[in-house]
Amino acid sequence: MGLTNTPSDLLPGTLELLILKTLVSGATHGYGIVEHLRQASDDVLRVGESALYPALQRLLLNGWVKAEWGTSENNRRARYYTLTAAGRKQLAAERAEFDRMVGVIQRVLGTT
Repeated sequence: MGLTNTPSDLLPGTLELLILKTLVSGATHGYGIVEHLRQASDDVLRVGESALYPALQRLLLNGWVKAEWGTSENNRRARYYTLTAAGRKQLAAERAEFDRMVGVIQRVLGTT
């Protein structure tokens, strides 16, 4: 039985980092982002709409993603999100900070 992490279980800002990373491979809609995170995490990360869409809104307001309406694979109207140049720069900065924090936490856990 695996753990299911909700966005509240993640470190602050981690969901935004994961969304930015997901969008590196191209534009996708909200459901596509959720499915990518679920599959890439071997079904551990399950992000609900109540966490996803506020995070996407924050990314839009910061100019790190842009959104356009389009048609999904099953012929439904969907909002597609794309990483901007500023978003790529933010992803690199956030990834570096995340890696630094993981290293710090590992150091602390390794001490007696």
